[in-house]
Amino acid sequence: MDLNKRQLIAMVYGIPFIWIGIQHFFDPEWFEPIVPSILGNPTFWIYLSGAWEISLGTAILIPALRKYASLGIVMMLVALYWANLNMWINDISIEGTNLSFFGHLVRGIIQIILIIIALYIGKWPPFVSVKNDMER
Repeated sequence: MDLNKRQLIAMVYGIPFIWIGIQHFFDPEWFEPIVPSILGNPTFWIYLSGAWEISLGTAILIPALRKYASLGIVMMLVALYWANLNMWINDISIEGTNLSFFGHLVRGIIQIILIIIALYIGKWPPFVSVKNDMER
């Protein structure tokens, strides 16, 4: 039962990463404003992060890769939050819209929730079941 639940959650979780990653290639200009200028060429970083999102979103769908894909997603979410912080600190608008303090706060909370879900999907602590480990 737990396997089916994790598989379903992994599907619902991974597919949006794949979709958003694809958007990095079809509309890189949308993402460019939030890339920290210190990194240089924003298009390079957008394509790189898009490839990262597609790869990890796909890998989390595959049970044999799930444990490490989930850890990769956690690392990616932490690394990519730099762009969100850049957007917040420098009050960068996307398509003429600026997030409020509350909007940025919600975005940060969502990032934390996404990290927790990734850890759950990959059975990383504290989501490791002692009972299941003993049965192996």
